[in-house]
Amino acid sequence: MNWGIFEGLLSGANKYSTAFGRIWLSLVFIFRVLVYLVTAERVWSNDHSDFDCDTRQPGCSNVCFDEFFPVSHVRLWALQLILVTCPSLLVVMHVAYRQAREKKHQEAVGKDGGRLYLDPGKKRGGLWWTYICSLVFKAGVDATFLYVFHSIYPRYTLPRVVKCHAAPCPNVVECFISKPEEKNIFTLFMVITALICIVLNLVELAYLVSKRCRECLAARKAWSESLDHRLDWVTSSSKQGDLLSGDLIFLGSDVPPPLLPDHPQDHVKKTML
Repeated sequence: MNWGIFEGLLSGANKYSTAFGRIWLSLVFIFRVLVYLVTAERVWSNDHSDFDCDTRQPGCSNVCFDEFFPVSHVRLWALQLILVTCPSLLVVMHVAYRQAREKKHQEAVGKDGGRLYLDPGKKRGGLWWTYICSLVFKAGVDATFLYVFHSIYPRYTLPRVVKCHAAPCPNVVECFISKPEEKNIFTLFMVITALICIVLNLVELAYLVSKRCRECLAARKAWSESLDHRLDWVTSSSKQGDLLSGDLIFLGSDVPPPLLPDHPQDHVKKTML
């Protein structure tokens, strides 16, 4: 299988990921894809031919191998890696769709006609939901495959000897697995890396959700403060209008104020008397 397309996919998705997402991409590409390509396929390449049973009954070894290995490790890992990296492709496609829309909009209205997206790669609106769904999907895929591996191979380990009693085997036969310790080491390595990827996905999910909640709370607080400021301004303006209207009524009247006599000097004389 040619995995070059996944290298380009992961490098393209790296542009639109957070710090946790970049760590996840590096972990998937270096510790999962490369390990799978370099070592895992070679370790399990001759697992069928090296599966020996203590019987010469034709077909018994094949039946026992199929019973103990219903699905090969490498095929399950290949399917797991494909499904895990597909959501990153979805995010890249969504960004490309927004960039195409922005380009068509600029061609239709010109540069002075505004923009649909200030930054097509910024996680806002539908792209934010696409990214969130991709994190949930990736964590769910890894968790599902870990459960499948555990149900098929308990404790994710392979024994040295397995006992088989299935037709056409004449009786209970013992079969021997080739290099079980080496296979167990790679199996546990892939399991641990999958668990770390699940944790990184959940941490990134919590980070994005908490960041969005903080932004919403800050926007709501700013909106309420702006609304209070407007109400205060309207109230103060109405009070100033009332004072100005009273002054205009007072200035327009013909009756002088009672505390101000027509001749202040006479008032002073009377006061002194």
